[in-house]
Amino acid sequence: MPAFTVPDNVADWIRDHTQRYLDTNGEDGHMWDRPGGGGILPTLLLVTTGRKTGNEITLPLIYGEKDGAYIIVASKGGAPAHPAWYLNLDANPDVQIQVGADRCHATARTATGDERSTLWTQMAELFSPYTEYQARAVDHREIPVVVLDPVK
Repeated sequence: MPAFTVPDNVADWIRDHTQRYLDTNGEDGHMWDRPGGGGILPTLLLVTTGRKTGNEITLPLIYGEKDGAYIIVASKGGAPAHPAWYLNLDANPDVQIQVGADRCHATARTATGDERSTLWTQMAELFSPYTEYQARAVDHREIPVVVLDPVK
């Protein structure tokens, strides 16, 4: 079973956010105001397995919900390449998530077609910078929208 841990090689604010989330079992960290403000956003913790190292990696990510699944966006701020966590779950879709105090296993899949379009709109309404990120990335990639289906 994957372990929720505070990542070492990430920005201080990501490490601090993850630490608060874990220390308070989601009470402080689930609803999050990003650095610089901008409004409170729901975040979950995602544990993936490194495709090269096999190490478990925990990261906080903004999420939405649809039909019992959790939706996350692999934006990386519109960078030309996908974030490492997305490449990890693409290689191994079995993940663990913590949403607030609730932990569960989930299976990750990339939304495509109409489903992606619908979910992209939902997530861009939740966090408007995603639209800017996609405009920045347009020459390099379509930003993936990921569905995390909890394993019952």
